[in-house]
This record gives sequence, structure tokens and C-alpha cells, in this order.
Amino acid sequence: MKEIYLLHPATFKLDGGAMFGIIPKPLWEKKIQPDEFNRIKMALRMMLIKTENKNILIDTGIGDYHDDKFNHQFDIQSSASPISSILKQEFDMDKAGITDIILSHLHFDHVGGLTEKSSEHSLTFPNATIHLHEDHYKYALNPTLRDKGSFQDHFFEKALSQYKEKNQIHFISGDDGVILKDKDCEIKFKTSFGHTPYMIHPIIDQYIYMADLVPMSHHINIPWVMGYDIEPGTTTLYKEKFYKSIIDENLTMIFEHDIDYWGAKITQAENGKYMAAEKFMASPMMVQKIN
Repeated sequence: MKEIYLLHPATFKLDGGAMFGIIPKPLWEKKIQPDEFNRIKMALRMMLIKTENKNILIDTGIGDYHDDKFNHQFDIQSSASPISSILKQEFDMDKAGITDIILSHLHFDHVGGLTEKSSEHSLTFPNATIHLHEDHYKYALNPTLRDKGSFQDHFFEKALSQYKEKNQIHFISGDDGVILKDKDCEIKFKTSFGHTPYMIHPIIDQYIYMADLVPMSHHINIPWVMGYDIEPGTTTLYKEKFYKSIIDENLTMIFEHDIDYWGAKITQAENGKYMAAEKFMASPMMVQKIN
């Protein structure tokens, strides 16, 4: 029997203007209010898929390895060892029980949970196989100066090197395909470009993990693209491409960073504009079962 959960172990804040790119503040602040430093509160939502044979995580959040200056800058609200704590408290599961980790991409707020400060930065999930797009990994080691700050290679390369040494990395290739398949679980993927090259979007059952292509419900409107994207115009092309298949396949989008809504169904209006047909409220709890 397969069970799908959303985990919400932490929040952080990013600049609202950066999160909405060219969209004027008088428009975006109608949807989400910034604090006195113009930062907006965001979720760090990941997925846990439990099957008879596997416990699979999609992304690992921002982690607990950052120093006080970094934590203050991004207003990170989290406990120590955030994922391990949730697994133990909510599922009575040891972190060694995670069998697979799918990384959408290697930005610091998506891979931070690979190690824990409390264990001197040893691997949080020692038995897991890491699933990662090989071309994105190569890019992350040599990004542009514009997005270099999003990749903390001094952190993720040390973690991934340990997985390499144990032969526990499965490199994904191509623009779509199957990440892993078990007797009662198949996880497919599509890749997008614009935010970062070869970002993967896992698809399981009727859910698609949008990662940073559509980080929040506020970004459903195609022109609403983050200023962090290295090619914003390319992002808009991929959003439209994804939306067509999402509607055709009746998929529910899962938002990684939306504090209020964990997901949405979308539709296309007669004027061609895409919008939410139904939005799903996020639980205030750290764990939310969705299937």
C-alpha cells in the first residue's frame, strides 16, 4: 500500500521583489504581505512516499548547517535535525530507513537536509540512494556568477561525494522518463529550464512536484516568474508547456514554497489565461497526508 505525505519542517524568508521578478510590488503584495525588510514567508515543503519496500523523500529543505548570520538573513525557523525529528515523532521511523532521495535541483534550500550539524555533517540518510539529474549536477559545479550564490557547492559536493563513494547515486538523464519503479510505486519525471538547467519534476500518481518552476500558487499566472531565474523567458515557455500536459493528464500541482496552499488544480480560461481551478489548503501541522 502506498501512502503520500507532505512534510513541512521549516520556514524561511526571501525578498518579495526577487520572488516576483518584474511584477510590481503593488500587485504581488495583494497576494502575500512582506515584512519590514520586504521579505515574504515561505514553506520548505517536501514529499515522503511510503511503500511496502521503500521510503522516498523528494527534496530535503534548507537544513540546519547554516551559521547565525545566514539564519538571521533568511529568518529560518526550524528545529535542529528537522527531517529526522519529523520522521521519528510522526512515523516512529529512524532516518536510516529512508531508501531514496530525489533532488529536484541543488539550490541550498532544496538539499540542505542531506547532512546534520548535530552529527558533524555526516550523511543524514546513510542508506539512501540519491536520484539527481546528471547534467544539472555538472552545471551546479560551474554555474554562472548570477546564480552561483544559490549553489553552496562547499556543502552539497561533500555530501554527494560520500554517496558516490558508497555507489549510492543514480544519475538521471534526458528530458523525461522514470526515476524509479517498485512493485507498487512508479515515479516519473519531466525536466524544465529557465530557473536552472535540468530541474526535475517528479510525478507520482496524479501529483507533480513543481519545485521552483511554480514555487507558490501566486506564480501560476505565466508571466509571474522569479527574479532568481537565470532565463525568465524560458521559464514562461516551460510553464505553458507543463500546464498543457498537467491539464491533459489531470495532475495536481504541489507547491514547494507556498505557506498557505500545498497544491492546486489548474484550468485554462477562454482568453487563454491559466488559473487555479481549485487550491488545497496547507495544514498547520508538520505532516499532511494527501492520498
